[in-house]
This record gives sequence, structure tokens and C-alpha cells, in this order.
Amino acid sequence: MRTGLPSPGFRIDMPRFTFLSLCCGLLLAFGWPVAVQGQQKNTLPNSQRPLSAKVIRQMRTRLDQTPVFPNVNRVAYFSDKKALREIQRAEKRKNWPAARNLLELYVGQFGIENFYRDTPMLWRLGQLWDRTGNPERAKAYYRLALKHRRQSLTKVQQYYDSLENKDTDLYVPLKTYYELVDYRKNIATFRPPKGVYTSMGDAINSKKEDYGPTLRADADLLIFSSKRKTRGRLQEVADEDLYQSRRENGLWTEAEPLPKPINSSYNEGSACISKDGTTLYFTRCECPTCHGNCDLYEAHFKDGKWSVPKSLGANVNSTAWDSQPTLSPGEDTLYFASDRLGGFGLSDIWFTAKGKNGQWGPAQNMGPVVNTRESEVSPFYHPLYHVLYFSSRGQLLNFGDFDIYKTYRVGGRWQEPINIGPLVNGKGSEYYFTIDADSKDLYYARSEQKDLKNLDLYSFPLPMEAQPTATTHVEGSLIDSVSRKPLNGIVSIIDTDNGIEVASKYLRDDGSFDFDLMEGSHYVMLIQSPDFFSVEKSFALQGDTVMKLMTNAIDYKLPLVFKNIEFDQDKATIRASMHPILDRIAVFMVDHPAFRLNIAGHTDSKGDSDFNLTLSQDRAEAIRRYIEQKGKLPPNRIESMGYGSTQPLKDEVTKEDARTNRRVEFRLLKPDGNSSDEPFKADPFPSSKPAAPGKPEPKPTGGDDGW
Repeated sequence: MRTGLPSPGFRIDMPRFTFLSLCCGLLLAFGWPVAVQGQQKNTLPNSQRPLSAKVIRQMRTRLDQTPVFPNVNRVAYFSDKKALREIQRAEKRKNWPAARNLLELYVGQFGIENFYRDTPMLWRLGQLWDRTGNPERAKAYYRLALKHRRQSLTKVQQYYDSLENKDTDLYVPLKTYYELVDYRKNIATFRPPKGVYTSMGDAINSKKEDYGPTLRADADLLIFSSKRKTRGRLQEVADEDLYQSRRENGLWTEAEPLPKPINSSYNEGSACISKDGTTLYFTRCECPTCHGNCDLYEAHFKDGKWSVPKSLGANVNSTAWDSQPTLSPGEDTLYFASDRLGGFGLSDIWFTAKGKNGQWGPAQNMGPVVNTRESEVSPFYHPLYHVLYFSSRGQLLNFGDFDIYKTYRVGGRWQEPINIGPLVNGKGSEYYFTIDADSKDLYYARSEQKDLKNLDLYSFPLPMEAQPTATTHVEGSLIDSVSRKPLNGIVSIIDTDNGIEVASKYLRDDGSFDFDLMEGSHYVMLIQSPDFFSVEKSFALQGDTVMKLMTNAIDYKLPLVFKNIEFDQDKATIRASMHPILDRIAVFMVDHPAFRLNIAGHTDSKGDSDFNLTLSQDRAEAIRRYIEQKGKLPPNRIESMGYGSTQPLKDEVTKEDARTNRRVEFRLLKPDGNSSDEPFKADPFPSSKPAAPGKPEPKPTGGDDGW
């Protein structure tokens, strides 16, 4: 039995009732006790209490519209026929605000069973909030309905998708992201990636499954789980043990098993260690003293050796699978995964709080915002901030099978989980996300799509989407300065202080974009497209920021003529005033490796025509050499030709006419298609980003239950 992940299991779906069937025929008066939110807060351990105002300001976390459900760990199922009858009366009178308020009070008393038995109420409540003018509140209930439904609801999913700009649709594919970075790696403001999907190497990983990393506070001791050994003479089975490795001179030493009595003849794994390194919490499976097939244990390090592990007891362990512990920053709350009965899905995140007597209290469920009808596993609580990371296959935004998410606790509520992006989450499965206290490096287990079961450990610098303090919001839009229409392209953000990677995104159809970044850092924003010269903007982030950007679209049917491309008389020397424009052209050629450039030099009609022809050719050649050197371009991408005075734009009646004829024309040439002799990589900018969700359906009216 693997300590890290639950064995495949099944849940018996309870009978489903629609909202209307619950309401039908109930004629009694309405009323029920209302829980006081403050009472719930007072019973929370330190690590579960709301973030202080100081920390909220530091992290700039903001309350979203996520509701709270105080009854989740108090009652299994909430029902009040009087209340339902009163809601139905308000619906019949089409008193939508009253129906909404009454239904929200009712839904606020839900126990765990309500979420799969009365899911239509969540959707209906979302509709009422939609109807009464609060779409963000509505989406919070729509999300809950979709997370906890027990059947396929294509119409409902499509309607929700039409309301939501999915980040997964906006992120640039990882292959394209790497190409963008590779093209610009010689430009100082755009730093190449430090590497994602970086294996921890043979000193850590084996040919078998390796997973479940945990770090000591100094980040120089790594403990992880492995199934590299086997036991049994007649029939070999995997022997799951805990291993450790130390960082010495920046490298990890060869992994070695933890000594007895931590490892035993049973399966051990999925550990976490206290800040002082003296208390280890881990999982042991299939042992005589286990309550279920896997239980949580603790051991203490004293006088140079580990104590005999002790079970956390029946308050914490169940008769099912309990594993993957993580400690809160105050070490007074232990979070873990369990597939016990009575949860929301196949496996849930649970927690237990330590009492004043030092004993762990009864396990409690984290609730319906974090947990879904599917599986949530491998929680990790940040050692400094109140941010919980976990792996899930039931959240609404995902890139692969299991993805890693983060959720903030603000104002006593766990906020809607956020996918930490494609630089971590691939098409396979990702588990056991762990980072050091400085949020510098991440450690996690992942599998490839072709072999989801074989996990290896990976480590690389923590990208922006996974940073706990990346909560300052930056949004903006890009439009054409002439037509005022939105432009399409790819927007990238570069942290120039820390070199932290930020996954690039496509601009939305309306030209808008948004990112959550760390306050106090300096950034460069780069927007790239074949439709315009790259837009580059530097900024220091101080608070939430809104940007409105404009640029000129390129008309490929017309040559580009720049006023500041003007040479000294009878000379072909590049002047300093030309550099900004020529640099922009060089960058465009770097960004678009399949494009070519034609440079045409022209003079006025004064002087000797042969001299003018040679001069114009020399000038075009000088510009070609400058752009090639600036962008480190191969010589076959730019053509240069001098035409002297043979192609005037005007009859030279005035000095201004002559100046108009003295010009350099640039023509950007799009690739002719996928010709076999094309020496350059395909252009990374598709003609359009992935298709957006379908056209929104008309919003359901008050009488439609939405199913």
C-alpha cells in the first residue's frame, strides 16, 4: 500500500433531489437558528485564524466572494421544511431579493451531505445573485455546484465557462514560451529561464517511484518517500521507506534510508518535519497498531536517535487511508489527506488542532471550497505565510490530471483555489508541492502523461504563479493608436530584481491582460505580435496597477518610412539618432524568426546619378549590417538594395520634396508558408490564440432551476 496516495475507491452516491422537489407541498412557517460567524473564529487554532491586517497588507490578499459554511463539521445534513416553504413563496411572488437572501441563509447551514444531495440549490442561488446584480457572488456558487455535482452537466458547465475567462485558455503553451525566451536570450531585459521540469538527479531519484519531499527549516535536509526496495522471497513487493539527503556545497548527497525505528518491516512515507528538526510526522501502513490501512505517526529526535513512533490516535486516524501530513507555521495544526467516509469526494484535505494539553483534537474537514467530489491530496502549508498548497483533480481550472493549487485564508475563509500555472503543472500529474521558507525553490513529484504512476522528484526556482506573496494585481489593455481597436499578441512579464519566471499569456480578444505579481519588485513587460513592433515597458510595482497602452499596427501592404532615419550628407554612417528605430526593427526580427526584411535606400535627384546609386546602396547595406549585428541574425534574412534617385515619391519643386525623396523604406515580409527550404523555426505567434469558450447562453430566468 502506498503511503502517499489513496488506493482506488468508490463512493455511494446518496439520492439526489432537485430544489423544486424539496420545496413542493411544504406549507409550514419558516425559521432556523443562524450561526454566529464570530463564534467559529474564536474556536480556531492560531494557524487557522484570519490573517492579521499587517500580513494582509504585505501580501495584498483580498477577500473574494467565496462563502463560508460553519455547519460542515457540525452536522452531516441540514434540512428545514419551514425554510424551504418560505423560499418557495418568495419565488412564486417573484421577489428575487427575498428569495436570494432566504436561500443563502439556508445554503449557509449546509452539512457535507447537502453538497451532493442538494447541489441544485447552489446553482439556483447563483442564478438569483446573477439576477439581482452580483455576478461575482453568483460565480462563487456556480463553482461550488460544478465542483460537487455527481453527474455530467454540459449545459451548466458551458454556461459557467461563458462567464469565466479561463486562465488555462490564456497561458502560452510551454513550448512556445521556451521559444520566445530563446529568441530573446541575448536581450538584457529578457532573462532566459532557469529551467522547469528539472529532475533532482540520480542521487535522489531511482527507477522506481520517488515522491513526498519535505524540507527541514534550513533547507539543507530533504526527506522523501521511495519504493526502490522490495521485500519477500517468493513474491517480491515494494517496500516503501523514508529516505534522506543532505545539501553539501550546493549538491544533494546520495539518498539513504532513515534508520530504525522510523523505517520498519511495514510501509512508511509522506513525512513532514518540525522547524527545529526534532519532531517527525509520517505515515505507516498495514501495521498491527494501525486503525486503518494507513495511519499518521509521530517520532521525536533526542540524544542522537529517533524515538519509537507513536500513533496520533483515533481522534486523527480513521479506519481508511490517512496520509501526507503538513504542519501550519505555528505547528499547532496538522493538515493531511484522507479517503475516509463522510467527506466530499474520493479523498479530502482534513486538519486537526493541538489542544492546550498537547493532544491532537478530532479531525475536521477543510470544507467545500478546497475539497471537491474528486480527489484532493498532498497538502503543504507555507512555513511563513497562511497559504496552503495542495494537489487536486476536481478543481475547475486544470492543465493535466492532478494539478497543484494554492489557497489563501483571509477573513476566516479559505479563498477559491488558484492553479499555480503551466510552469509547474503539465499534462501529467503533479503532487507533493514543497518550498523552502524563502520561497526560492520548489520541490515536488510529477509523472509524465505516458506513465502517470511513475513519480520522480523535481526541483527548480519557484515561478511567480506559485509565489505566496504574488497577490498584487496588474491589469491593462493594448489598442491600436489609430483605429482604437484592441490588438492580439503575447504579453510577458520579467522580474528584473529576482529573475523569477512569469508564464506568458495571450492578450484577450478585447486586448486586456492581467497578472498577480510581488509588490516592491521591478519588472519589464513585453508584448509581442507580428501585427506591431514589440511594446516594452519598465515599471516598479507599488500597489494594484492598471495600464492602458497604445501602439501602431503594421500594414504589410505599405513600406515603413521613419523620419529619424536620415544620414549626413554624402555619408552612409549610422547616426546615434537612428538607433532606437533600428533597435526596434532588430527586436522584431528576433521575435519573429520566420519573417524577412527588405531595406531600400533612396536619394533625391541632386548630384551625379551613379554616385547617388552607390550612396543609397551603401546606406541600405549599413542599416542591414547594424540590424544583423544587433539581433545576431543570420545573413540571409535581410535584403538590402539602393535605388538612388530612380524611384522618387514627388517632383522636387521644394526642399521638402527633395527631403521626402531622401528616404529608407523597410518592408517586413511574412513567411510564405511551410516551404521545405525554410531555415528558420516556425513563428511562435499563431494567427489566433486558442478558441475562447462558446457564446454565452441567455441567463436563466428566475423560474429556471438551471439543470
